[in-house]
Amino acid sequence: MKKLHIKTYGCQMNAYDSAKMADLLAPLGYAATDAAEDADMVILNTCHIREKAAEKVYSELGKLRTLKNRKAQDGNRMWLAVAGCVAQAEGEEIVRRQPAVDLVVGPQSYHRLPEMIARAEREQGRALETDFPALEKFDSIPAPRGSGVSAFLTVQEGCDKFCTFCVVPYTRGAEHSRAPDAVLAEARTLVAKGAREIVLLGQNVNAYEGGGWNMAKLCAALAGIEGLARIRYTTSHPRDMDDDLIAAHRDNPKLMPYLHLPVQSGSDAMLEAMNRQHKADDYRRLVERIRAARPDIAMTSDFIVGFPGESDADFEATLQLVRDVGYATAFSFKYSRRPGTPASTLRKQIPEDVKAARLDALQKLLLSQQYDFDDSRIGQVLPVLFERAARQDGQVMGRTPYLQPVHVTAQGALLGTVADVRIERRTANSLHGVLA
Repeated sequence: MKKLHIKTYGCQMNAYDSAKMADLLAPLGYAATDAAEDADMVILNTCHIREKAAEKVYSELGKLRTLKNRKAQDGNRMWLAVAGCVAQAEGEEIVRRQPAVDLVVGPQSYHRLPEMIARAEREQGRALETDFPALEKFDSIPAPRGSGVSAFLTVQEGCDKFCTFCVVPYTRGAEHSRAPDAVLAEARTLVAKGAREIVLLGQNVNAYEGGGWNMAKLCAALAGIEGLARIRYTTSHPRDMDDDLIAAHRDNPKLMPYLHLPVQSGSDAMLEAMNRQHKADDYRRLVERIRAARPDIAMTSDFIVGFPGESDADFEATLQLVRDVGYATAFSFKYSRRPGTPASTLRKQIPEDVKAARLDALQKLLLSQQYDFDDSRIGQVLPVLFERAARQDGQVMGRTPYLQPVHVTAQGALLGTVADVRIERRTANSLHGVLA
């Protein structure tokens, strides 16, 4: 067997893609290894969202070039590939800057990896694929070879929203939804291989409209799969949160009371500059409707601070929205320029020290809300889906319906099952309890 090492950057969709690349290469004799030093092929599955993402990739490639040369001296060839969004955005530049790279493949073309390898071997050169054949990709990727207790399943890709700070429309392409029968077939395979929870993925997953189905109808069909206990989805856009999906959170018992609904800012001026296409009060009213349908739902979000032109008043509006909504948890970041996006050319870029101070203030507020939400569960009995053994001997880790990690002293036989747990205490990043 040959050894394959995939290093994954970024979001859950990249993790899903990495698993699919491993499935694609398994028929060629590749088995996974955690160590690049042992690998016959190394794939960097990259993300282009965060600051200096590309430079981090080039730095890693420099290290891998040294490893590749050392292996070559011993008579062993190591294939080096770059996949994902940095590959899509900078394919030619990667080849120019790092000649050690053999394969460059974008996120919509990785199903062509086997033929790319064959072509590069045949021509004694490199192969580069950065097209957008979304339909072809989903038709070509193989059925999953394995599954954990919780499994990712991509149902939608791409974005038509064109937020001014975001590179996704340029690296993932236009919005495209998979056919419902293909989604259901993959879900049944995952459940047959041990999944009890499926997390539906998409850049704008609640914009799903495969075969005339919306996300609510897809979740209803998934709920009919015997053995599937839980359904989640991420990431959502406020504009695509329709009445049917809100009602599904009330009516579908397998759809978990957890919703990641990024807002990015509480300032209307910043939302307009970001091209979010909604106002802060639109978001507040949407949250009210969601909570009217499912009062206990755990709301989470994304926030960007220091967007070009953000004033102290704009930032205060974000803090006020956080106070008004109350989040179970949230992700927050300093704005960073992404080359090729409209926001990168805007004037009034915010100084780094101001961005850092604002991020610190926002994160303290969000953390206090997270602790409040976790503390409110102490004393409750919650159904926990157990996923894996914990680091501490004799403990297993699972998650509540609200996605909170819970540690319990119990036997490993609980893995893959749902059991009631009485929550006793909170630590910094998890809950602890006993079997009820």
